[in-house]
Amino acid sequence: MTKWPSLKQLHYLVTLFETRHFGEAAQRCFVSQSTLSKGIQNLEELVGCQLIERESKTFVFTSVGMDVVSRGRELLAGGQDLMELAQCKTDCMQGQLKVGCIPTIAPFLLSDLVQEVNRRFPQLDLLLKEDTTTNLLAALKQGQLDVLILALPVDIGTMESKVVGRDAFKMVISKDKVDSIKQPVHYDDLPDQSVFLLEKEHCLTEHAVSACQLTRREKINPFSATSLHTLVQMVANGLGTTFIPEMAIKHGLLKNQNLVVVEPPGKEAYREIGLVWRSSSSRLDTFEQLSMLVKSIL
Repeated sequence: MTKWPSLKQLHYLVTLFETRHFGEAAQRCFVSQSTLSKGIQNLEELVGCQLIERESKTFVFTSVGMDVVSRGRELLAGGQDLMELAQCKTDCMQGQLKVGCIPTIAPFLLSDLVQEVNRRFPQLDLLLKEDTTTNLLAALKQGQLDVLILALPVDIGTMESKVVGRDAFKMVISKDKVDSIKQPVHYDDLPDQSVFLLEKEHCLTEHAVSACQLTRREKINPFSATSLHTLVQMVANGLGTTFIPEMAIKHGLLKNQNLVVVEPPGKEAYREIGLVWRSSSSRLDTFEQLSMLVKSIL
């Protein structure tokens, strides 16, 4: 009879990897340190190879151990989805919902979303995390998050997604410089290195460049900002122009700034806002309700 690793053993191993400390891992798993250590040893016996190299009071994960951690996270996420199945059949809008959101959406959406959830679904507890698209997708895959609010399109692999709205791009220019730029704006009329963008880790850059048809790379300034607020300050000081999502403008990002909003080149320049979740998740009714809330806010 084939013996299979248990989710509990995988939980021990993944928690140890995250904490890098046997005592702390045992506390997180609510077991003794000896129980956790024995569980990992039993897992090593089942898979037939060493997962952790132990030396005195230190240890390192083997390459196989790293692979087992990665696959183990996916299995634990699937187990979590299974446990949530019965709850979702009774009331899909209760319990915890771990939501991830990117920085170019989160400040302009999440506060309204939390207020609306508290008003309509008081039994639903939102746990929010703001991070880059790459990091959020990794956390979703590993079961650390339930659903993401992202700007699309983006490579989501085997995940599921649903578009809930559009967010138009606008260009902003200093009031002191606007008279020197012909309108409608053409990139040929802009000085070289006059378009400021976010760091490449932010998908807004790729979406804006594509939607606004910016193919003249010499127009892009080599400086990369870490936030929309930094971009606004650069432009407000007369250093150039940039692309700003309309949702950020509506939420006051340009308030009290010496800036003018103009239409960018490119027909219907926008990004799509969507929800992303694991295909194995059983909380589809929850995500449907959440998507309607986000859509109403947008």
